[in-house]
Amino acid sequence: MLSFKVLILAVLISTVLAGQWNSICAGNPSNVVRGCDKHGCGNYNARRGQRTHQGVDIECTDGSTVYAPFTGTIIRQVKPYSKKNEINNGVQITGGGFCVKIFYIKPVKYRGPIKKGEKLGILLPMQKVYPFIQSHIHIQNCDLSDPTVYL
Repeated sequence: MLSFKVLILAVLISTVLAGQWNSICAGNPSNVVRGCDKHGCGNYNARRGQRTHQGVDIECTDGSTVYAPFTGTIIRQVKPYSKKNEINNGVQITGGGFCVKIFYIKPVKYRGPIKKGEKLGILLPMQKVYPFIQSHIHIQNCDLSDPTVYL
């Protein structure tokens, strides 16, 4: 039981020491969260009809460079939708006690190491799928907890 508590404490300390994430989108150095529009709000737990938003939307302009929020490894490609559309792409990254999925990007690669602040990809054309939405990347923790504190 003591070793389990030590393991949990080690994970928590490593996460705290990892600190705040890097600026994620070019042109948005403060990681401003998308406000509300006719498609919904960008904050964690925002209502989306019968469900809640399980991530955070960071404002980003279509075609902008998207950066790795922390140093880690790109594990795999992830897709937010079951149907094909022009923004159905993203990656899962782990490292430093974090595991996140980032959607709506065309990544530079689907596997391998990446450093905090390194180019991860470009934002796909959100306006073609959701006209008049504030374009953004969606970032969610793999365990679906609130990532806002790291932004």
